Amino acid sequence: MKILIADDHALFRDHLALNLENIAPQTVIVQVSAFSQALKILKDKQDVDMIFVDLDMPDMKWENTIRQLKNIAPNTDIVVVSACEDMRQIMGILGMDIKGYIPKRTEPNIIQEALKKILSGEKYVPPALENTQSNGVSKVTGKMLTNRQSQVLDLMAEGKSNKQIAYEMGVSEATVKLHINALLRSLKVNNRTQAVVTAQKMGLI
Repeated sequence: MKILIADDHALFRDHLALNLENIAPQTVIVQVSAFSQALKILKDKQDVDMIFVDLDMPDMKWENTIRQLKNIAPNTDIVVVSACEDMRQIMGILGMDIKGYIPKRTEPNIIQEALKKILSGEKYVPPALENTQSNGVSKVTGKMLTNRQSQVLDLMAEGKSNKQIAYEMGVSEATVKLHINALLRSLKVNNRTQAVVTAQKMGLI
């Protein structure tokens, strides 16, 4: 199998390549740091079986990326590895028949399991993103996670207090508490620490 990794962060590329080689030692891996380089390789050589692509490289617009890849190499599986947290963008990506979507902030052990699943021929989508809808929210354990709740979750993960979160978001502490209570119910946990740990396991942060 030949895999192309397109990402402008060298350390992440190397880490991803190492994981792939550990899972499938016979795999040939090619790395590029720009989308234009990825396109050139795909145009010149039609022997790439899978491409892992970051949608946030300087020389590209994500809206056209997957479409261009599919046009040039229709038989190549596409896996998106992205730091994107825009739910509408994520939903658009998931609707384009990709092989997998891996958030960059996913825990290393979960990334490894995702790679194993993808390399075995299965599709991987983080559990928290499996049931997306077009209204800009995602279903998490049967509840709805709004953009505001996602923002609170990120700030909680940074260890910020309710007062600090309220200041950064420009809302009252009472509003922050409401968002946190909704998050705890959605994630079926009892406190902030459990919420952050559970969200990380689900690929939400």
